[in-house]
Amino acid sequence: MNKTIIVSNRLPLQISIEEDKLNVTPSVGGLATGMKSVHADGNGVWVGWSGITDEDLDEDLKPKVNEKIENAKCKAVGLTEADVEDFYLGFSNRTLWPLFHYFLEYTKFETEQWDAYKRVNEKFAEVVLETIEEGDTVWVHDYQLLLLPQLIKDKRPDVTIGFFLHIPFPSYEIFRTFPWRQELLTGMLGADLIGFHTYDYERHFLSSVKRILRLDVNFNEITYHDRIVKVDSFPMGIDYGKFSNAALAHDNPDTKKSELQKRLDTHLNEGDDQKFILSIDRLDYTKGIPNRLRAFEHFLNTYPQYKEKVRLVMLAVPSRSNVPQYQKLKRETDELVGRINGEFSTVSWTPIWYFYRSLPFENLIDLYTSSDIALITPVRDGMNLVAKEYVATRTKQDGVLILSEMAGAAKEMNEAILINPNSLEDFATALDKALTMPLEEQQSRMKILQKRLKRYDVEKWAEEFFKTLEATNQIQEVAVSKKLNDTEEANIVEQFKNAKNRLVLLDYDGTLVGFKDNPQDAKPDAKLFNLLDKFENQDNTRLCLISGRDKATFEDWYAKKDYDLITDHGVWMREHKEWTPLEILKTEWMANIKPILETFVDRTPGTFIEEKEYSLAWHYRTADPELAQIRTLEINTVLTSMVANNELSVLQGNKVIEIKSSNVNKGRATTQLLRKEDYDFILIMGDDWTDEYMFEAAPELATTIKVGYVKTKAKYQIKGPEEVRQLLEKLTLDA
Repeated sequence: MNKTIIVSNRLPLQISIEEDKLNVTPSVGGLATGMKSVHADGNGVWVGWSGITDEDLDEDLKPKVNEKIENAKCKAVGLTEADVEDFYLGFSNRTLWPLFHYFLEYTKFETEQWDAYKRVNEKFAEVVLETIEEGDTVWVHDYQLLLLPQLIKDKRPDVTIGFFLHIPFPSYEIFRTFPWRQELLTGMLGADLIGFHTYDYERHFLSSVKRILRLDVNFNEITYHDRIVKVDSFPMGIDYGKFSNAALAHDNPDTKKSELQKRLDTHLNEGDDQKFILSIDRLDYTKGIPNRLRAFEHFLNTYPQYKEKVRLVMLAVPSRSNVPQYQKLKRETDELVGRINGEFSTVSWTPIWYFYRSLPFENLIDLYTSSDIALITPVRDGMNLVAKEYVATRTKQDGVLILSEMAGAAKEMNEAILINPNSLEDFATALDKALTMPLEEQQSRMKILQKRLKRYDVEKWAEEFFKTLEATNQIQEVAVSKKLNDTEEANIVEQFKNAKNRLVLLDYDGTLVGFKDNPQDAKPDAKLFNLLDKFENQDNTRLCLISGRDKATFEDWYAKKDYDLITDHGVWMREHKEWTPLEILKTEWMANIKPILETFVDRTPGTFIEEKEYSLAWHYRTADPELAQIRTLEINTVLTSMVANNELSVLQGNKVIEIKSSNVNKGRATTQLLRKEDYDFILIMGDDWTDEYMFEAAPELATTIKVGYVKTKAKYQIKGPEEVRQLLEKLTLDA
């Protein structure tokens, strides 16, 4: 039975060693809950770090720990103290975490820590690769393992891999500051499906892929080598039933009240106008806790009528307390709480109750059910499940959620009061609105929120991701349906060797050579000349290069060679070093079109015009991809009416738009070439849609090969110029 391998930084286990006694208990976090049906209840294996460094595991303890871990359907990745320091505390939490949350001032770029990040990702890859069997699926989680998908795919290209990022993906302007940005994107693109919490994060990622890696993106699909990588958003849910049922049990009169609940009741019973405003977060700079405290102070000054009637109950869970920024945040929070309480407290009222600790689940339910308002206002948050947990516990459908626009949860919780977490006025107005909101409106909002959260819970989130991941397999099958395999390649080689009269018709740019920012830099190299010479020296073999390149360029490059050449998409042909025109064309139109293209060059940095004898080409390979996309639409719109009246065509090539006569295309030139002789072997290779005319004109016996994995009329597809040359070498082995 095929299994699912879940990979995250930590195993879903709490492992502790006390007096040589080993304690292992399951984690109760959101991810562990979401993966339960896949892992614990299904045929799953979870790979991650146990939380215990190699130095703390002696030879006696190590097998015992591994046995407990394997009994829990898990596999441990061994990490040293140095790994934890540089990979986790260092690069993951001092580089990626602040950068992805837009805190550039806290971001450190240390080469040593980057090396540790790569090293640990490789350690994870080793364990995953040992675990994989044919037919397995891998699901990698979060920012600590961004390189892992590609490390797995390199060794096991047959394995289906999903990746989910649980924090925001920053905008291109932020991400471009990262020194190893290409490596990180490439690592993620090892996955077949990349998931984010919101469309915004998805859009930021796609923008970076287009601008940094210069890959083609079609809606949410990335063409990457011989694969299609799909990118989508899946807002993570919670274990709704767990929180809702706990709240119902809590409200049962027979349930024994905790000490905390008794304290809360004492204050709530002081009067009908007593209200609790709840704030729960990890003590992290992304959560905006100091902002929230200053905003609460501003609220009390703006609406003094609420003094002695509302309390802010603030639970700050300790986090990364050995990191300087977090220590500074703790001091700032302590000072703000002290100052505000000192300013506003009375004998019977303290405005802020501040808890710096973790609370057991039962006490969290006490706070959720006792608070009339939840104030969840991070300055940046991937999702924020606390907001969803609060909603799930409101069994009477009362209460108000005030939520930051910067939390991923805001995208799906429009019935909350959404605020800008940096605006003190937004805070004050929202709190006043929440405190005065009629019960009917509270229930109307809460009802809609609960209906959605109940339906799209954490298990539904995992299920939807897996459904989409399975669907990507069908995309891959379509994308590579014509991929040239070893058997077909051997067959082509055999046909070539047995043929009496052969024609080899090859496009140039993107087929024999890769694309360059400057087209003139794509000159043929010595290896290519050597390869083409082998064809030229074979008996009964005609080699012809057919290109959109201009006659002058090819004459310069191939002046000393005897190959046949067709240039300008089929205007000129050279046979036996003699040039003859295949078409008689007018060029007067160029004077009218060129000024239009020049205006686009002026407005689009990184573009230029290539002026050929019979055509004009606007190149945009080095332009910003998103701006270029807009400009290409504009150019096509502007040129459409002009070209129609002048028998011109607008060709969309690989990062180039070319305007030429409608009477000229590579298909017409191919037809003329085929009329000259009878061939029993024809090989035609090209990479962009101008080459589709050749494939259409080819007879049934021809072997037509598209370079690149896009829709084509060719019989076969091949990856790129390097693979083209490898195939041509095989055809000339006996030459």
